[in-house]
Amino acid sequence: MCLAIPGRVQTVYESDGVRMGKLNFGGVVKDVCLAYLPEVQEGEYAVVHAGFAISKVDEATAAETLRAFAAMGALADELGEEMG
Repeated sequence: MCLAIPGRVQTVYESDGVRMGKLNFGGVVKDVCLAYLPEVQEGEYAVVHAGFAISKVDEATAAETLRAFAAMGALADELGEEMG
């Protein structure tokens, strides 16, 4: 299964001419392509699918979604990390 998971943008940077960011998914930080969301800024939340940020989301919705995925046990599977 491949879910779209919300993460908080910690940093924004450019790599080989592509807008990228480090996003925090409830404690797991991943590099994500931000090319589809040129307006997203540090501190905001984005929904990520297959390594690409695809839409912005508010903090409350992000937190609710992360809690639901964690309760289902889906976060560890999706992020390939130990959640804690």
